[in-house]
Amino acid sequence: MANSFFKFKQFVVHQDLAAMKVGTDGVLLGAWASALHVKDILDIGTGTGLIALMLAQRNHAAQIDALEIDANACEQARLNFKQNEWMYRLRVIEDNLQHYSRSASKKYDLLVSNPPFFNNALKNECQKKALARHTDSLSFQDLLHGVKLLLQPNGLFCVVLPADEKEKFIHLAMKEGLFLKNILLVKPTPVKQPKRVLMEFSFHKLEVSEHIMVVEEFGRHGYSEAYKELTKDFYLAF
Repeated sequence: MANSFFKFKQFVVHQDLAAMKVGTDGVLLGAWASALHVKDILDIGTGTGLIALMLAQRNHAAQIDALEIDANACEQARLNFKQNEWMYRLRVIEDNLQHYSRSASKKYDLLVSNPPFFNNALKNECQKKALARHTDSLSFQDLLHGVKLLLQPNGLFCVVLPADEKEKFIHLAMKEGLFLKNILLVKPTPVKQPKRVLMEFSFHKLEVSEHIMVVEEFGRHGYSEAYKELTKDFYLAF
């Protein structure tokens, strides 16, 4: 059973109400996304509010909207937002992306998402966890179309996905006029293939910058210097 809260250096994330708990994917995205020098940020599928909180810590001026379809997760995010100094820059929006992208009165400089990504997989018995983890509620096509509608012309979209979904997602993004700009391939250990991929897209077709990062370079909990450097402002251990 997951702990009811996860403590970071500058905030605590309570997770008893949300189906999806704090995980490495969200931490990586929150630490890696291009959050500096932007004014308006949207976290798509915020869950506990983890990524929104990380971006609020990194950017002391941005207004951050946190979009979430699940009522319990919305309540969880609101509670987490209220417990820190950035609460007035954080707003929870209870809606799905398909509707919000058509009705929103603003566009964003940065969109981030740790989206549902299990395609055609056996559903979890917990319906809410299944909703959060599977693409049935938000397909890649719907996600990318929503991004296209909500992103400023010079804005950026950052996402974390399983590495084996990379090519499919890049192809679908191009259909929406979104082009890969930066990519980070995340390897669990030096000898394993990348398990996750962090990608940054924009409306401008530029040369792609590609990097590889190993998480555990020196055995179990033997984290690489690159991983520690990326996450040092958040994890208590670093």
